[in-house]
Amino acid sequence: MSYHFNEIEAKWQKYWADNHTFKAENKSDKPKYYVLDMFPYPSGAGLHVGHPLGYIASDIYARYKRHKGFNVLHPQGYDSFGLPAEQYAIQTGQHPAITTETNIKTYRRQLDQIGFSFDWSREVRTSNPDYYKWTQWIFIQLFESWYCKNHQSAFPISELEKVFSSEGNESVEAVCDDNVNVFTAEEWNQFSSEKKQDILLKYRLTYLAETEVNWCPALGTVLANDEIVNGVSERGGHPVIRKKMTQWSMRISAYAERLLQGLDTIDWTDSLKESQRNWIGKSVGASVTFNVNDHDAVIDVFTTRPDTIYGVSFMTLAPEHDLVSQIVTDEQKAEVEAYIEATAKRSERDRMADVKTISGVFTGAYAEHPFTKEPIPIWIGDYVLAGYGTGAVMSVPCGDQRDYDFAKHFNIPIPNIFEGVDISEEAFSDKENTIIANSDFLNGMNYKKATKRAIYELEQLGQGEGKTNYRLRDAVFSRQRYWGEPFPVYYVKGMPQMIDLEHLPVRLPEVEKYLPTEEGEPPLGRADVWAWDTNTNTIVSNNLVTLSGVEGSHDNGIYPLELNTMPGWAGSSWYFFRYMEEAANRGEHFATEDALKYWENVDLYIGGSEHATGHLLYSRFWVKFMHDRGFVGVDEPFKKLINQGMILGTSAIVYRVSGTNTYVSKGLKEGHDVEEIRVDVNIVNASDEIDIEKLKQWQPQFENAEFILEEGNYIVGREVEKMSKRWFNVVNPDSICEQYGADSLRLYEMFLGPLEQAKPWNTAGITGVHGFLKKLWKLYVDDNGLKVNDAEATKDNLKTLHKTIKKVEDDIENFSFNTSVSTFMIAVNELTAQKCTSKAILEPLLVLISPYAPHIAEELWSKLGHDQSISTAPFPKFEEKHLVESSKNYPISFNGKMRFTLELPLDMSKDDIEKTVMAHEKTIAQLQGREPKKVIVVPGKIVNIVG
Repeated sequence: MSYHFNEIEAKWQKYWADNHTFKAENKSDKPKYYVLDMFPYPSGAGLHVGHPLGYIASDIYARYKRHKGFNVLHPQGYDSFGLPAEQYAIQTGQHPAITTETNIKTYRRQLDQIGFSFDWSREVRTSNPDYYKWTQWIFIQLFESWYCKNHQSAFPISELEKVFSSEGNESVEAVCDDNVNVFTAEEWNQFSSEKKQDILLKYRLTYLAETEVNWCPALGTVLANDEIVNGVSERGGHPVIRKKMTQWSMRISAYAERLLQGLDTIDWTDSLKESQRNWIGKSVGASVTFNVNDHDAVIDVFTTRPDTIYGVSFMTLAPEHDLVSQIVTDEQKAEVEAYIEATAKRSERDRMADVKTISGVFTGAYAEHPFTKEPIPIWIGDYVLAGYGTGAVMSVPCGDQRDYDFAKHFNIPIPNIFEGVDISEEAFSDKENTIIANSDFLNGMNYKKATKRAIYELEQLGQGEGKTNYRLRDAVFSRQRYWGEPFPVYYVKGMPQMIDLEHLPVRLPEVEKYLPTEEGEPPLGRADVWAWDTNTNTIVSNNLVTLSGVEGSHDNGIYPLELNTMPGWAGSSWYFFRYMEEAANRGEHFATEDALKYWENVDLYIGGSEHATGHLLYSRFWVKFMHDRGFVGVDEPFKKLINQGMILGTSAIVYRVSGTNTYVSKGLKEGHDVEEIRVDVNIVNASDEIDIEKLKQWQPQFENAEFILEEGNYIVGREVEKMSKRWFNVVNPDSICEQYGADSLRLYEMFLGPLEQAKPWNTAGITGVHGFLKKLWKLYVDDNGLKVNDAEATKDNLKTLHKTIKKVEDDIENFSFNTSVSTFMIAVNELTAQKCTSKAILEPLLVLISPYAPHIAEELWSKLGHDQSISTAPFPKFEEKHLVESSKNYPISFNGKMRFTLELPLDMSKDDIEKTVMAHEKTIAQLQGREPKKVIVVPGKIVNIVG
């Protein structure tokens, strides 16, 4: 009876689907365990073999926890809004919903054929209106909330309005815009409705503001920092510039300290936590105010070293700083404007990373030093960012290397205020003991004392105070795209109004094209029916919009809707809660209170480290907010998080002789000026030989090419790099499953190496694990059928089983899946050598293997007579007694040379060991009648007879 893996796998995949084998229950006597993968974006290319790595690991753990008696929730869905589908729609005119649906069907087929134990009844799609209705609702809750510094929590905005009407805002400790004026209760009550709305917008957790954004003209949209690589868009490689736009923003900065503190409560890797700590960027120091000479203006800066204030010899503003246009002199204006234009073409990330380039322009203006009253030249430089801190720095060249380099480059004087410190070095390396000199009241003080004194003196002048600052900035939440969540927002006299929950979702309208309009509006500006009728609470034609301010017009209650859509991270910031609710109960809640209370949060989350400062930070922010408002019972979404490594592709390279259409084989390329061109790895065999005929058919450039061969073959070069369509090194899991089976794919991906590490794919290597599965099959089945019986297990059988149980359980708990695969191979080899047929051994072995290779395990389990899925079987219990040795195979030596071995009980006394050895026939033969001088016995180790 052969191992027909394709038939077996199709059979059990159908069984799991028909019987809802992995459907989780929201009420169970079992303890709960929630295992989740970062859900995929369904691209048109489908999965390659690198994508399932994390899914296989999470599936092994989910199956293991079921065996251990847990009620496991292991759902899956699709992050189905996004830019790629929109770009494809722009190119082809096909609606993103159609291509997304097609792509999802491909993903679902591929995921099913790999045998994942997902509860598909709870599937979510972020582009489904029934889902994004609740994303819109969460946005509204953020809009209707403010953040209290005293309580470190969000509260309804209605409570703040009550305070304003009874007390004004002077005593309110809130996270809000910087430009909020103090008003009394009397003044508040006299403000117009529009004025009140404008003030409240400065306090709301989501708000409209003019912000510096990353604008990509080619894509027609704003990009987040993590969507930009080397100054160009990650998607398509298009140039990105900095531009001011009115955008929706999220006040994530209010949660900076809590996001930092929360990292101490979750089981994440140190590297991931450090990424978030650095991104949040907490700094303790002081805010200092410099007056600008000849202008009614001030420059606020934040510094971690207020003690160095006497070392300030110039100031640097971000080129985008609002003050630049006000203070620049006529003589410097042209140079400043040219510099600003050039800077706009560089991304913030590039500017932060570039520590070598020294560039800047003098504005012609001066600030006044708070203490010396000396004039300080004001420069602009692109190493200062408008959105970080105040967008201005006080430059201390004797204490900061970059300031020093800048001052040297532009011949700016450098005062030295550090006693005995070479100003060409970084002076803060030993800041605890640095002595301040030549600094008036700070003379002779070390860092700590000088810092306190400087803050005190600044406070006395009214030009500074102690302050904690964070690098984390509020997150821009608007995108100029079509394929995203519409905002539930309409505008009355320019002020945003929210649409009530009962009228959600606000669905995407139909548009003729998916590009921005000719006037530069987002794609939704092309919609003809995109206005909100407050009389009927429906979306109506734009032609009916109230023409506010036009003579003869009247307010008919119909207003324009928001034209931007939400970013990709909106739907992914709460989707894990949606899975908690069974599909049938999702209508009136994003998840019911009972479901949220039962599942709480994700116990194990697996996904890529590239999401550290995007999705993982935003979702933590949303959960903390939802916890503040009582919508959920937890304030962290993911208890334990593991980043899977990347499976790398092995690219194939051909060598074209420069200026020709001739390609030379790898071994003959020396002496030629060649260009490296990557080709499809699927037309290259395991010996690195390319199929030239298939290459000619693959791309037109090879059709009439000449190939210089070595020994009749063209040998390609190899390069291990990211698996990507760009490098033509993608391996499709469909072909692997067809040729070797899903169980082979699952085992091989785990066998490649530790889960967290990057490792190269080599299709040739899969034959090893496929051979193991055949050997496993033969352990249970031969040509006559099942050969497992009720034979009593031998001592060796039990030893092999129980050392396997212990190792596999330890490996799974420690996520060391690669070593488990090796353990299975050893166990099967040993049991085969032992000719084991005992059901008492082979039945529990199947349970151990089933999380890794579920299809073959299910088939053999059923052959053993079980009518329930193996997933319901308890995990075998380890019994240490089977690993405890009861005897010892003693080496018996004569004058230090071992002549034979003798197995004796471990509890035998020293005298009995000696008597038994001396009476043995081989000892008698060795001694040939001689009497030994002495017999050395070390119990449990050796016997040495000295003659």
